[in-house]
Amino acid sequence: MPRGVSLIDFRPILFIVGILLCTLSVGMFIPALVDLYYGQSDWIVFSAASFVSLFVGGALIMMNRMDNLKINSRQAFILTTLSWVVLTAASALPFAFSDLDMSYTDAFFEAMSGISTTGSTVIVGLDTAPPGILLWRALLQWLGGIGIIVMAIAVMPMLRVGGMQLFRMENSDKSDKAFPRATQIAMGIAMLYLSFTALWAILLWWAGMTPFDAIAHAMTTIATGGFSTKDASVGHFDSAAIDVIITMGMATGALPFILYLQMLRGQGNALFRDSQVRWFLTIAVSIIVGLAFWHSETNGVPFLTALRFTSFNIVSVMTGTGYATTDYGLWGPFAVTVFFFVMFVGGCAGSTTCGVKIFRLQVLYEIAKIQLSHMLRPHGVFIAYYNRKPLSEDVTESVLSFFFLFVFCFVVLAAALGAMGLDFITAVSSAGTAIANVGPGLGPIVGPSGNFATLPDGAKWLMSIGMLIGRLEVFTVLVLLFPAFWRD
Repeated sequence: MPRGVSLIDFRPILFIVGILLCTLSVGMFIPALVDLYYGQSDWIVFSAASFVSLFVGGALIMMNRMDNLKINSRQAFILTTLSWVVLTAASALPFAFSDLDMSYTDAFFEAMSGISTTGSTVIVGLDTAPPGILLWRALLQWLGGIGIIVMAIAVMPMLRVGGMQLFRMENSDKSDKAFPRATQIAMGIAMLYLSFTALWAILLWWAGMTPFDAIAHAMTTIATGGFSTKDASVGHFDSAAIDVIITMGMATGALPFILYLQMLRGQGNALFRDSQVRWFLTIAVSIIVGLAFWHSETNGVPFLTALRFTSFNIVSVMTGTGYATTDYGLWGPFAVTVFFFVMFVGGCAGSTTCGVKIFRLQVLYEIAKIQLSHMLRPHGVFIAYYNRKPLSEDVTESVLSFFFLFVFCFVVLAAALGAMGLDFITAVSSAGTAIANVGPGLGPIVGPSGNFATLPDGAKWLMSIGMLIGRLEVFTVLVLLFPAFWRD
């Protein structure tokens, strides 16, 4: 072994990856049963992929079984990234061998887009696609959504990723009193997540969707994923009631789930007492109202119609869901600019959303305010606060580092896509939608009315990497490339 290189025990890592693969294999049986019910031959593909995943997962469990399963922070970094890649590779198998006749590149892209809750797609002809494939896409996003919530609460604060340690300090005491063990928190969130899914499915069915469409859209709505069963996305249904229901569902998925649990435990004002939630709602409402007025005045659209389409699509892009009810790229340059920047905002920490996230914008605002105060009063003592609590230097440095690396990865990815021949708007918006896990880009090729099918294979692999980096909060992936990580 080279001098200075640390020997990392991969047994607990592979053991947990095995458990996750076995869990995924069980999930594959659901679309298999659906295809079998509808008489689609793809049930064989799902069954075979399920058995392969179960075999590999079972082998990893048997070969790496341990009496005392414990992982340290370095193992947790490896586990997080490795599990996401392995699960994506396995999830791609049904796409690759289905009747859709997709290449493995397209299959991996679709699977990564699903499990990372991005929502970008390379599939053309969703209206006539086998029901099993449509349900599998929705199920991947649903599982990815609950997975990222649990990670945001249990893993990211421990790893001190991008300022997430703030929530370890902020919520630890309250959470410990309400839920003595982390497993109770996870179970509570899982039950809440399932309940929200059932609620939105019932509401969408009531609003006019078929039961199948209602279930699929409910799963991808609460996960803020954005995969639809229709090529025209939610715009296919052309229903104001459906638009309102899904808008509420996307907003629900963008708020901290642990606050919902606290409300159920008797803390009725927990949600709106949180500054993240207030900032999120203020930003969203301000942009919606302003853009609706502009769209109405500039394009001659009735205000209520403009408000309907603006509300849905701004919330969709801001939360990283990626549904569309219209091609907002045709509204004009100002609207395109607004949607581009909104793409990076994201929702709250502890939700299913990605992007920069509201709490980091709050921390950046506090840092900027402190710097301006120092310019006016050089000898003054100023303290940055978040949720009425002082921010540590560790948190502010972590947030600043995250923001720099987020922008750096976006620029590098956009440049790489441009080098592959993509035009400026396609390259830049594709990079943004991948890093921020949004879904559609901008322009005629990858915009709300297009998809990513025509992009070169190299661009799809680069975007898949971008989705992974964005979904895992940048640091979790990039730290593995740092030589010091592998040393003692």
